[in-house]
Amino acid sequence: MKPLKNSSSKPNPISLKVITVGWLSFSLIGFLDATYLTIQHYRGLWLDCGLLLDCDAVMTSQYAVIGGIPLALLGALYYLTIFFLTVAYCDRKHRSILSIIANLTILGFLASLILVYLQAFIIRAFCFYCLLSALSSTGLFVLAMICRCRLKMGDPTVCGPSKSN
Repeated sequence: MKPLKNSSSKPNPISLKVITVGWLSFSLIGFLDATYLTIQHYRGLWLDCGLLLDCDAVMTSQYAVIGGIPLALLGALYYLTIFFLTVAYCDRKHRSILSIIANLTILGFLASLILVYLQAFIIRAFCFYCLLSALSSTGLFVLAMICRCRLKMGDPTVCGPSKSN
């Protein structure tokens, strides 16, 4: 039998591989979700998301479109951008890409907070797909903040070595 590790030992940091896989996963889920909502918007189809939720009320509200562009389309572009930036980081290992991802996730997270607020207090209805997008955006943000903190602390174990341009 192996002895148990001392509980006071330093915890293993989240590796860059976990962060990048998380970014790829959350951005793919968010992209598929937002793309589905965009397609439904342009097809003019009613969204059914269960007895307790009212996707249709949310997706047909005045807050679902800005300047004639559905927010779902903007979300799909956001998630696709995060996905491709993560792929670019995996290929190039430029720390500047990590900073771009971290900054974009702040914007995505703030947008999600505003949209969840609108659902809860203004529209007074929730959309499952919108909440899934908010969860994806939050996951991207949390991973980006972990990476950003490690970068500021000079910890290369999480965000990888810098590669010169």
